[in-house]
Amino acid sequence: MKTRSDIYGQEATELLRIISLYPGLVHQQLERFFPGKEGVVVTNLLAHLKRQGRIQPDSNDAWFPYGKTPKADFGLMQSVWVLLDVIDRVEYHSPGSFPAKLIFFSNGEIFEIIYVAVGQEALVTHAMKQDSRQDCRRIVLVEDAEQIPLLSFPYIAGFCTVSSTGQVLYYQRTNGGT
Repeated sequence: MKTRSDIYGQEATELLRIISLYPGLVHQQLERFFPGKEGVVVTNLLAHLKRQGRIQPDSNDAWFPYGKTPKADFGLMQSVWVLLDVIDRVEYHSPGSFPAKLIFFSNGEIFEIIYVAVGQEALVTHAMKQDSRQDCRRIVLVEDAEQIPLLSFPYIAGFCTVSSTGQVLYYQRTNGGT
């Protein structure tokens, strides 16, 4: 007979890994990493890891590794919504370094999610023009679609925005426009 640990041990380990990689995820995001196990399973795993002193929620029900100051990176949290929109095709993912918030592999290609806050268009464009890597495609996550014309750097696969509910909308340039 299998014990609870045998049944849910891998999921608990993976959930802890995800919370460690992306501190500040909310319950809805965490559930999307475990298709078919939404609801009770993820809720019970979160409660179990909390009782063990491995994770802790903040006042907004965002989850963090225990003992870390609960401070979420808004750009990273938004980038995770984009990742979750394509998670069924993702082979591997991890946090990136500025200006990429997140990196993932899909169908043998490397993708970077580049988050651009309002007012940071020139900084990110300059940083990306200095980056000589040619081995990845870039998904540019903007806070407002009005930012898109202000961004121009190599290997942009497309642009997107994320709503407050986590819905991802995609944009592509056509003939120089959006």
